[in-house]
Amino acid sequence: MSVSDLEVSRGQPSARRSTRTVRVGRVAIGSGAPVVVQSMTNTDTADHIATAIQIAQLARAGSELVRITVNNEDAAAAVPRIRDQLERMGVDVPLVGDFHYNGHKLLTDHPACAEALAKLRINPGNVGAGVKRDTQFASIIEIACKYDKPVRIGVNWGSLDQSVLARIMDGNAKRAVPRDAGAVMREALVTSALESAAKAEEYGLAGDRIILSAKVSSVQDLIAVYRDLSARSDYPLHLGLTEAGMGSKGIVASTAALAVLLQEGIGDTIRISLTPEPGGARTQEVVVAQEILQTMGLRAFTPMVTACPGCGRTTSTFFQELASEVQTYVRDKMPIWRDRYDGVENMTLAVMGCVVNGPGESKHANIGISLPGTGETPAAPVFEDGVKTVTLRGEKIASEFVSIIEAYVDRTYQKKNVTA
Repeated sequence: MSVSDLEVSRGQPSARRSTRTVRVGRVAIGSGAPVVVQSMTNTDTADHIATAIQIAQLARAGSELVRITVNNEDAAAAVPRIRDQLERMGVDVPLVGDFHYNGHKLLTDHPACAEALAKLRINPGNVGAGVKRDTQFASIIEIACKYDKPVRIGVNWGSLDQSVLARIMDGNAKRAVPRDAGAVMREALVTSALESAAKAEEYGLAGDRIILSAKVSSVQDLIAVYRDLSARSDYPLHLGLTEAGMGSKGIVASTAALAVLLQEGIGDTIRISLTPEPGGARTQEVVVAQEILQTMGLRAFTPMVTACPGCGRTTSTFFQELASEVQTYVRDKMPIWRDRYDGVENMTLAVMGCVVNGPGESKHANIGISLPGTGETPAAPVFEDGVKTVTLRGEKIASEFVSIIEAYVDRTYQKKNVTA
């Protein structure tokens, strides 16, 4: 790689390649709009109270769209009640209905469900088989047109339309140099998405009401599929590594795949499909999605905390505890700050553990604290916008530092006009 290539690679991601804007409720997707964060509930949709509570949690964590499973009559009947419950809770987030196998019937039998949803998600591989496929697909598209709902056509390699795969395989066998099985599978995914989108437009759905996705669980395959899909269409694209996994594996794999695509300007909305740890919060997938976008410089959601990793100079765990406390504090405060202040999500914080990099890193942040390392003088200088303002000592360093952050926010960021 040349020096000039290196400099380009360090630059900002290129503009989104989608030239269409799809509106999902109040949210714009595509054509240069900010990359949108999505999530999905894991409650029984028929339990409208539990589902509404989880949707509210996801929305308050920062999910801008929330998808819910609509898999049976009870779930379809519950969707309007979920929407009503969210309104009573003061939660205004667009809902996406996820349909497989029987979506044509549920949407036909429950028109209130179709009306309550902001978007429909259908999987071409699960719409129907044989002669029923086109009829059932057309039925869903006609309902989307009737209620003016956008549609995500979401292909998944775990449920790929077998007729498309068989056709691609037959064509591959006739090639002078057949492609490997992975390339055939990727081509089938892209073909299924594009042919389904063309058919949806043929049935009357406007091109600016269509979003595409083609999900796999392999990082390199996902990157290859979306590069191809982006090159061959201008629909907005939903990115996500399907069945990413649990814990660090799911986070690392999703980040590895999505960061490459986003840096290339591919992708208009994302979801991180994490398997929650037992008892873990569903909202973690929202936090990870936000952090990917924010660390890449694409969007800002909450103040970012730079923290020292620790070494032999930092044998005390106090800086770790303070960093965790500060990170939790700012994320918990963001729903309030977001309503009161403009730009607070861009604030940067630093919690450092010793004198080596502590003062320097603290000066680079809007607010930073350099805690004493092993054997250092028990004093913690605090820097605000590069200037040392106070030195903290004693047992109340944590609470005093949090108070400094609160005061800084109040005097630095412009207050919004909030009516009672």
